[in-house]
Amino acid sequence: QLQLVESGGGLVQPGGSLRLSCTASGFTLDYYAIGWFRQAPGKEREGVSCISSYDSSTNYTDSVKGRFTIFRDDAKNTVYLQMNSLKPEDTAVYYCAAAEPWSSWYLFVGYDCWGQGTQVTVSS
Repeated sequence: QLQLVESGGGLVQPGGSLRLSCTASGFTLDYYAIGWFRQAPGKEREGVSCISSYDSSTNYTDSVKGRFTIFRDDAKNTVYLQMNSLKPEDTAVYYCAAAEPWSSWYLFVGYDCWGQGTQVTVSS
């Protein structure tokens, strides 16, 4: 069974950091582009960051540029999202998802295998 599992969420104060992990089971991640998405209460899901499979090129939504970093460790079958300088508006459920390398992954479309999500809460 193909599955993605997110971990690393939690409660953090504004200005703090978290590192989210996205680990695959049942398949290897190195073939796929991987994206991180988030959904806050009452809001639509949005793409946060994504990384290609072939050259690790990346894309970020404007609101997280300079604060978040996506990177992959194919040996561990894991993609990470390092989140620094967190703000209350970053509070959301964060999901990772996989897309075929030929898809428009960099536009946050074409993702068809999703994890169950991990809660990130930024609050004092």
